[in-house]
Amino acid sequence: MSDAPTPDFFDAVVIGAGAAGLFCAGVAGQLGVKVLLVDHSEKVAEKIRISGGGRCNFTNRDLDPRAPHKHFLGENPNFCRSALARYTPGDFLALVQKYGIPFHEKHKGQLFGDRSADDFIQMLLAECGAGGVTHWQPCSVASIRTNAQGYELQTSRGTVRARAVVIATGGLSIPKIGATDFGYRIAQQFGLKLVPPRPALVPLTFDGEAWTPFAQLAGLSLPVRIETGEKKQRMAFDEDLLFTHRGLSGPAVLQISSYWREGQAIRVDLAPGQDLAEALTQAKTRSRKLIANELVQWVPARLADAWVQQDPAWQRPANEAGDKALQQLAQRLSRWELVPTGSEGYRKAEVTAGGVDTKELSSQTMESRQPGLYFIGEVADVTGWLGGYNFQWAWASGYACAQALAAPPAGRQ
Repeated sequence: MSDAPTPDFFDAVVIGAGAAGLFCAGVAGQLGVKVLLVDHSEKVAEKIRISGGGRCNFTNRDLDPRAPHKHFLGENPNFCRSALARYTPGDFLALVQKYGIPFHEKHKGQLFGDRSADDFIQMLLAECGAGGVTHWQPCSVASIRTNAQGYELQTSRGTVRARAVVIATGGLSIPKIGATDFGYRIAQQFGLKLVPPRPALVPLTFDGEAWTPFAQLAGLSLPVRIETGEKKQRMAFDEDLLFTHRGLSGPAVLQISSYWREGQAIRVDLAPGQDLAEALTQAKTRSRKLIANELVQWVPARLADAWVQQDPAWQRPANEAGDKALQQLAQRLSRWELVPTGSEGYRKAEVTAGGVDTKELSSQTMESRQPGLYFIGEVADVTGWLGGYNFQWAWASGYACAQALAAPPAGRQ
């Protein structure tokens, strides 16, 4: 086979037209790289489209690239430091502003579009257009193998050859919009190790019978402090919790789910910042109200009513309650300990934790030990917190990869 470029020859094939793939393809194309972008799905960037309630939480101002372990997890959270430092939230924000996309900060540094997530999809497609990117979609890839020029791919639109292949296929989350294990299979084909994937940023579920007293609270939301783990492994978040028919959701639970492991307990303070033991002791000295009616000062009425049903000693006026019963009530509300039986799984998980082991990748370029094969975005073992961190990893890892694709061969790692 001749080493000379042919019409079906590209400098790089990017597989996956999601956040990381679109951005990488656009940046690389504008740096002079001849790029083919392919995706098996009918629609482009569906995960961007549904993100942030349809408005796209596209980055987070609070991200500190010097301390990635604060907002990212994985076997080596510091792996993402280099890429995040070289392409920051401010860099992506400048691109958003260049396109005149209106945005706002919701809270805790979370930036959302004012209108629709489609604004960001169109921006990324325009960037690909500016880079002369060839975009085949839908187009599935049946196989990838090495050849004298680099790689040969058998696709549903024919055979393609390229010097480099970029895997930007994401994880297993939300299969109904096209998620597959393609990226993991390619990694394994070339002998790269995987950190076992698992659902993250996902609602937690509980045994049906044990959950019955709380199922009636479905739809109720309140601010809590939630934690899991012990000592150095302990993680805690101050966010809103949402009761569901099957368990718990809301930002607090999605955050803690990334750190929770099967069999572990989670602990929830349902009245954070309140000394309930002291408050209930004081109530006993002055109030003839039912305990549930006193509790509404600190927790929602529906929760107070459901909570006192667990013990007859709590179903009486405050001034008639025993000291021990009040102390137990305060402790249960401020340290509700429960063990999830599972999660809602990939069907409702916003991201997939685990993936291609970062020990197999260059933190500077995203190139794997297999020369010319790159992994970016969610397919790698880098998982961000809720709130725009995963999108920023997509932009940063895509940018690092694009820079490497454009570098002279001797400069690639």
